[in-house]
Amino acid sequence: MSHDRRIWAIAAVLIFFHAAAIFADFLAPYDFAAQDRGMAFAPPARLHFVDNTGVFHLRPFVYGIKLRQGSLTEYQEDRSRPFPIRFFVTGEPYRVLGLWNSRLRCFGVDEPGRILLMGGDGFGRDVFSRLLYGGRVSLFSGLLAAGLSLGIGLFLGAFSGFYGGWLDDIIMRVSEVFLALPWIYLLLALRAFLPLRVDPADAFFLLVGVIGFVGWARPARLVRGVVLSARERTFVLAARGFGASNSYLLRRHALPPALGVLLTQAALLVPQYILAEVTLSFLGLGVADPVPSWGNMLADLQQYHVLTSYWWMLIPGFALLPVFLAYYVLANLLHQRVKSLVL
Repeated sequence: MSHDRRIWAIAAVLIFFHAAAIFADFLAPYDFAAQDRGMAFAPPARLHFVDNTGVFHLRPFVYGIKLRQGSLTEYQEDRSRPFPIRFFVTGEPYRVLGLWNSRLRCFGVDEPGRILLMGGDGFGRDVFSRLLYGGRVSLFSGLLAAGLSLGIGLFLGAFSGFYGGWLDDIIMRVSEVFLALPWIYLLLALRAFLPLRVDPADAFFLLVGVIGFVGWARPARLVRGVVLSARERTFVLAARGFGASNSYLLRRHALPPALGVLLTQAALLVPQYILAEVTLSFLGLGVADPVPSWGNMLADLQQYHVLTSYWWMLIPGFALLPVFLAYYVLANLLHQRVKSLVL
């Protein structure tokens, strides 16, 4: 596979993950806050094609579950009634991209059945549905925070590299301070000054702002180096001699070489910022329950009995692995691409 095709293949994988989060309302069989206290920590549903009588069914189905007799925590299937999985069913209402109302869900089962593909949490909420909804917070906090960091880094780095002087010295010294500080402790310190309990939407944007503000230093220094190098090239000096303005030189000659560096930095920063959001939410400093993020979904694992008894509560952590791997492979491919263009 060619280099460009590999880049597009990895990009397609990432688009798939983010699209699943965007259309979580349609893909998830239940609302993220829908509870069923009678199914607390219910295990993942088993899909069946053969019923009790040995008859094969083309349509997969699940059985209901009930507590095992004499136990308060162990479940068993209730094989008295199968619940076929149906597609494009009517479910709980939601707003499509915040524009119009809909009740259409990708799949589901008839009441009183429940299909918990990835099990239930301590309140009987569907982990699969919450995983999809939680991706909106975790994945897009990384994207938006990276965009903020890159925007600040592009502005300060371009200004510092192109104009130089005492402002260049100040910006670079401040960036060195940000690079020297451990980011996780800086995030915790900044978050400690903010209100502990805030609206979920406000908490999301506070997280994005805090995480994005902390990470501008490295992109700024890289952009500065590229702009500083471009500023001294012969064709830029010639354009300046013909009367080209500073804004024209920046727009046409200094900034374009920095775009490849910014793309590579974006692929590196996004997973770091996703991890930052997950860490803060895991510690109770991010988006609060019942709105899910992959971090506050993992917070239940702070209870020892949950960690040792209910493996499906680890699924949000497992979901991070392919996302991180895809971003780092993309960063490596983009770096090789930029390097080949430069050489």
